Amino acid sequence: MASKTSRLPIYDGEGDQLMEEKKHEAIDRLIMLPDARPTKTPNNKPRLRIMWGQHLLEDLLIGRYRTVVCAVNADDNSQGIIAHLATLLPTSQWDNESITARARQFSVGETVKVLKYDMDSIEALALLRPPQHDHLTLDDLSKGFQIVAEMIRRRSQRLPSASVSFMGARSNALAEEMDGYTGDRPSLETVLKIMYSSGYTGDVYPTPAMWAAAPTAVYARYPFPPSLEAMRHGGS
Repeated sequence: MASKTSRLPIYDGEGDQLMEEKKHEAIDRLIMLPDARPTKTPNNKPRLRIMWGQHLLEDLLIGRYRTVVCAVNADDNSQGIIAHLATLLPTSQWDNESITARARQFSVGETVKVLKYDMDSIEALALLRPPQHDHLTLDDLSKGFQIVAEMIRRRSQRLPSASVSFMGARSNALAEEMDGYTGDRPSLETVLKIMYSSGYTGDVYPTPAMWAAAPTAVYARYPFPPSLEAMRHGGS
């Protein structure tokens, strides 16, 4: 491990020392681990980037992404990111009422749907749960992201893309459901696994409520390194 004198500085002046003194006072704190060291032969395998500490709405508004993946429901979307985005984009002709009305129009059948909302500079791909479901299930998420991944694959203009994490949502809450039993909220790892196995490889924004993850360390990419699974089985 590098000593304090050999570490490359992060901040100007006494910033590094001051930040070390403030670390115990911080409410929201993250400990980030690198999953691998860079090599001369980079691994070109697609991964999900986990955008810890980044603000999705701000990144959408300044044009970092062409597509955002989120959820929508047929009752009220005023608290969802899609309605906030529609309000903030100057050329968007959508609002909470019209977003919800479109969702209500397609809220039929027994399977999840992916609705397209063209907001001029950004396209929202919104997962709409079946009307029989009071919440978004992991099966809904899996089927929805299979559709999303195929939509992006067929139209490269939708790249780059970002997605909400679906964690901590209110009106579009995500919960485990197996054989009709509704269980606890799934982990972020479970959500990422579903997204990735469905073929999605864009960026994912954890909810700010998860920014206080410390002392649990986090990774910035998924799949996670094999060392995590080794630790689960008693390795180091």
